[in-house]
Amino acid sequence: MIFLLIEFIDELVFGLQDAAWPLIRDDLHLTYVQIGIILSVPGLIANFIEPFLFILGDVWKRRAIILTGGIFFTLSLVFTAISHSFLFLLSAIILFNPSSGAFVSLSQAALMDTDGSRHEQNMARWTFAGSLGVFLGPLLLGGLIALGFGWRTGFWVLASFSILILLTAFKFLPASGSSHAEFPSVHAFFESLRFAFSSLKDKSVLRWLVLLEFSDLMLDVLYGFLALYFVDVAGVSPGSAALAVAIWTGVGLLGDFLLIPLVERVKGLDYLHVSVILELVLFPLFLLTSIFWLKLILLGLLGFFNSGWYAILKANLFSALPGKSGTVQALDNVSGMFGKLIPFGIGLAAQAFGLAAAMWVLLAGPIVLFIGLPRKRISSSP
Repeated sequence: MIFLLIEFIDELVFGLQDAAWPLIRDDLHLTYVQIGIILSVPGLIANFIEPFLFILGDVWKRRAIILTGGIFFTLSLVFTAISHSFLFLLSAIILFNPSSGAFVSLSQAALMDTDGSRHEQNMARWTFAGSLGVFLGPLLLGGLIALGFGWRTGFWVLASFSILILLTAFKFLPASGSSHAEFPSVHAFFESLRFAFSSLKDKSVLRWLVLLEFSDLMLDVLYGFLALYFVDVAGVSPGSAALAVAIWTGVGLLGDFLLIPLVERVKGLDYLHVSVILELVLFPLFLLTSIFWLKLILLGLLGFFNSGWYAILKANLFSALPGKSGTVQALDNVSGMFGKLIPFGIGLAAQAFGLAAAMWVLLAGPIVLFIGLPRKRISSSP
């Protein structure tokens, strides 16, 4: 439960922050360029820091790294709440990103190590906890605004909640069985780093990394372009576009919840094969129809049937490197650097050919999964 609470607070922060950007922009007088820098630079910096933290989590005191990350995670929320300028806010979010990596991503790794035979089941719970946080974040902000408070109060609430979770983690967070009391030597650390990159020669590991990145086309990448698509292509009002996004997140939350009992009864890969075929049919229909209510129905079905993609694919990546969950997070982090270029590419395509045409690129997600998913469950040794 403590691992799931850590994931919940992390996604609650992102849900509230994404909804608060108009308020933050007006309060701090930010330009679009400054907002773009805030949204990109901290993540790129974290991409260079986090792999070392994740490898260290495999060879040293993972619990200590998680708790230290939690302390800086909470401090970053406080700094965000008191931000008074672009540079102050940028510095707070630069601190937040690697802190989240240590606090949250290593907690996911620790959760995976609790039972190597239940990766899919535990990832399903993890994903639902995160989806719940993303869903409740905007509602929390909306409730505070209705009561006469602002975005800063929202971050103070998040910081207070983070302190409670951190105190609970100090009491209940278990030590990792792979942790060592002594800090590793430089040679031992770089040996672990070498092993991580040599793991990319394992076709099974490479398979799951590639599938994870392409699955994101129908997850976060689609989510990022959804409101723009409904306004610029479907021609509806911003309010109607917000309704579409709400349907996407709400139905996705329901799907993540139902995935928990589903993977207790059905193999995750069996479910993925069916859902990928459904997405291959539903997404073209969604793009081709011009009827708004039908688009909403198809969007809801899309959000429902891709609910388990991240959980199941990430679970199989962990299973491909048993006992090396920190290494898995490091590899996922490195491959994510390339994945972050995909939205940029779609933006270029939209600029050149229009958003309606660029949205068809997202169909590459289910196509690659259809081709790349194994036809039977496979296991791999490190």
